[in-house]
Amino acid sequence: MTTALRTSAYAIVGFAAFGAMLFWPAGTFNYWQAWLFIAVWTVCTLTPSIYLLRTNPEALERRMHAGPKAESRPTQKAVITLAFLLVPAVMVFSAFDHRFGWSPVPSAVSVAGAVLMGIGLVVTQLVVIQNSYAAANVTVEAQQEVVSTGMYGIVRHPMYVGTVIMMAGIPLALGSYWGLLILAPGIALLAVRILDEEKMLRQNLDGYDEYTQEVRYRLVPGVW
Repeated sequence: MTTALRTSAYAIVGFAAFGAMLFWPAGTFNYWQAWLFIAVWTVCTLTPSIYLLRTNPEALERRMHAGPKAESRPTQKAVITLAFLLVPAVMVFSAFDHRFGWSPVPSAVSVAGAVLMGIGLVVTQLVVIQNSYAAANVTVEAQQEVVSTGMYGIVRHPMYVGTVIMMAGIPLALGSYWGLLILAPGIALLAVRILDEEKMLRQNLDGYDEYTQEVRYRLVPGVW
């Protein structure tokens, strides 16, 4: 299957999956927050994917090679497995929260959450455009070089910065304050992934040790 067909298939499957995870627990299709969520997700992921398909299909292919089976390191397999369970769980929980009104969220906050989610998604996609070796799985390829400019000149893992922003926006966009509890385990999983990834990069990517001396912080400048 070509990259273009796989991109289209992923979009269709993703739309169907979102529908099942959001409208069924919400008990209704009259859930504008979910429709906005799906629209923002689609635009902020499909638009960069189309751009990469036209300009750098190899980078897009790397981004599509994801999931526990794509990881070669045991720690990463465990982290991605848990992440693949955590994200759908928070979506389903947020839809139930909206349905039963456990933590009512004002419409303006839901819109702000959708904007936050969109910003996070755009950041993760821009990282791939800036660094074509930024794959969905932890690996080092032949001829790969350290990227230290742009967002990589601010923090070592800008893609994960986008992920944190996205995680903060998802439950708010879906109308749930309780869903923000995802941040604690989500950030913990990212920390484990980052530390294991950096261990591998130090061993296998020339110049990475020097890069860590130039850019000291992983996610938040001045913090970590």
